[in-house]
Amino acid sequence: MKIVAVLPPSEQVQAQIGMVRALFQGHLVELATNAAELEPHLPDVEVLISTAFTPLTRAMLERAPRLRFIQVAGVGTDHVALDAAQELGITVAAVTGANTVSVAEHVVMVALALLRGLIPAHNQLARGEWSLPYWIAHARDLQGKTVGIVGMGRIGREVATRLLPFGVTLFYYDVNPLPPDQENALGVTLLELDALLSESDLVSLHLPLTSETRGILNRERLFRMKRGAFLINTARAELVDEAALVEALQSHLGGAAIDVFSPEPPPPDHPLLKLPNVVLTPHGAGVTQEAQGRIAQGVIQNVLRFLEGRPLTDVVVQGNR
Repeated sequence: MKIVAVLPPSEQVQAQIGMVRALFQGHLVELATNAAELEPHLPDVEVLISTAFTPLTRAMLERAPRLRFIQVAGVGTDHVALDAAQELGITVAAVTGANTVSVAEHVVMVALALLRGLIPAHNQLARGEWSLPYWIAHARDLQGKTVGIVGMGRIGREVATRLLPFGVTLFYYDVNPLPPDQENALGVTLLELDALLSESDLVSLHLPLTSETRGILNRERLFRMKRGAFLINTARAELVDEAALVEALQSHLGGAAIDVFSPEPPPPDHPLLKLPNVVLTPHGAGVTQEAQGRIAQGVIQNVLRFLEGRPLTDVVVQGNR
């Protein structure tokens, strides 16, 4: 069986591919680092391991007549044409929960950085400017603030767990509200999205990208947020109207921490890269060394299950090829 892993180039990935080849003895394992390198393998690939950085379009899946299984090395599957996979009988699975802690810790880190004005203060001092006056004018405590969590899945709940000890008020929005006992345990209160936006000093997005959530933070909703509030997006860029976000950051919001962009990587002239009140990271909130290890193990174990005909975990689309 031919297995192709489409993974970003890095020393760690190369090491993992060596381990995969050793584990999958008797099967041909190839590595591609982008869509162009994947293309020649499409006619005969049977198992595909992919990350969110390489879209798997309908046209690509249609050119892969022998493809039976796509294992996503991560949580999100919006880069896969799931409707096409369903129609073609291709099974798709993810690795749910592997980066939950990593993303939640990232949210706490950037929340504090935004409130304290850490990045501007660092940049000023690095330029030789004594930045204490900036801190005196801008730095704020997290304690006593109101935080709105949009999306209360695994990551949203982990964020709430980590923020509650800071002495914050926690609101959340989700189309599937938590049972009352879970709300009480997490210290969260359900609000409609517009009410949450207008009440929160800081809003953190933890929604999957679907047809319903795409553009959920449009211009109207961004400007519905409190003046001076902060936005954190570690989910998907397409949840937010980026042009409207740039406008809001220039005139209404206090700042934003952005881990996801459209496209990725963003071009050098991307307007978010030019703003002084942002904390930017390269889609890395969930890729700590520990998370990568958990994801790699999840991928390997699920591919082994597939090869051995055992039940899979975290199936998103059940195929019949």
